[in-house]
Amino acid sequence: MKNYKIACLPGDGIGPEVCDEALKVLEVVGKKFNHNFEVRTALIGGAAWPTHGNHFPEETKAICDWSDAILYGSVGGPVDQQFEPQWKDAEKNAVLGVRKFLNLKINLRPARIWPDLKHLSVLKPEKIPEKGLEILTFRELSEGLYFGEHKTIDNDGDRLATDICEYHESTIRHIAKFCFEAAKKSGKKIASVDKANVLDSSRLWRTVVDEVAKDFPTVEYEHWLVDNCAMQLVKNPDWFEYILTENLFGDILSDLTSTFSGSLGLLASASFSEAGFGLYEPSGGSAPKHAGKDRINPIAQILCVPMMLRHSFGLETEAASIESAVNQAIADGFRTYDLFTEREGEKKVSTREMGQAICDRI
Repeated sequence: MKNYKIACLPGDGIGPEVCDEALKVLEVVGKKFNHNFEVRTALIGGAAWPTHGNHFPEETKAICDWSDAILYGSVGGPVDQQFEPQWKDAEKNAVLGVRKFLNLKINLRPARIWPDLKHLSVLKPEKIPEKGLEILTFRELSEGLYFGEHKTIDNDGDRLATDICEYHESTIRHIAKFCFEAAKKSGKKIASVDKANVLDSSRLWRTVVDEVAKDFPTVEYEHWLVDNCAMQLVKNPDWFEYILTENLFGDILSDLTSTFSGSLGLLASASFSEAGFGLYEPSGGSAPKHAGKDRINPIAQILCVPMMLRHSFGLETEAASIESAVNQAIADGFRTYDLFTEREGEKKVSTREMGQAICDRI
C-alpha cells in the first residue's frame, strides 16, 4: 500500500465544510482501492490570523513542503470587515503567497456542462451537444502582462501609464509541452490562443508552440487569435477541447467558460509548479455569507480530488470513479440550492447530503 501525503488548507468561509466533503470522498476511494491517503490540515488566510498573526504562517509552509499535493479551500472574509487586520489583504497574502512559495506556473481550469444540467447554462441549448461539453484551459501563470513593469508618469500634465508584457521562450515551451503531453494521452485537440497579428510576445508564443508540436505528431492543434476564440467559444463551444494560452488571455477566457456550467459550485481547478507539484482548488470564493449553513455546493471541491489523483498520483481509475459518481448523483436528481430549479425528479439537498450521495455512488 503506497502512502500519499496531502496537505489540506481549508481556509475561510465555506472552505472548511466543502473540504470536509472532499476528504470524505477521498477516504471512500482509499478504502475501495486500498490506498493510504495521509492528510495533514493547516491554517491559511483569515483562519490563520488569530493564532499566527499571519495569513500564510511558517507552520503551514512546512506542511506544504511535507506533502505530495495540496487540497486548497477558499480564502477571504466578509466584505464589511475587509479593513480589519484578520481580513485585510488576506486573500492576496494567502493566494499569491502560496503561488510564490510553490512557484506555480501552470493553471488548469475545466469548464463542464453536464447533460442533466444543460438548462442552467448561459449557452443556448442548441449550442450544447447531447452528451454535454467539457473545455479545459491551460493558462500560463508566471509571466506576461501581469508580471511586467507597471508605471504611471506625469507627461507634462497628460498622465501616461505603461504595462510591459514579457515572455521567455523557456516559459512558453514549458506550458506548451505540458499541454501537448496531456493531449497525447487524452486524444483531445488543442486551440493555442494568442494575438500574433499585433504582439511580439504572441508571435514568439506561436513560434514556440509550433516547435513543440513537432515532437507530438499525433496531436491535432490550431492557432487562434484571442478575439476570434472568444467569439467562437460562445457561438460554437463544441469546437474547443483544450485551450492553451498565456496569462492575461487565460484569465479572461477561463472566466468566460466558467459561466457555461451554470454554477461556480461545479468548477475545480489545478495549478502546477515547473517540477509538476500540484495545488487543487475550486474556482469560486469563500462565500462567507453561506458559511456554516450546510447549503453550499461541494462538487467543485470534490472534483479537485480526481484532478489530484490523476495529475499528482497517476491514479486514473480512482479519479474516474469519483467523476462517475458525481455524474450519477446529478443524474439522480441531487441538487444543492444553486442547482435546484424545481424540475421533476430534482431533490434539494444540503452540502453534507450531496457529499454523501457522491460517496454512496463510488
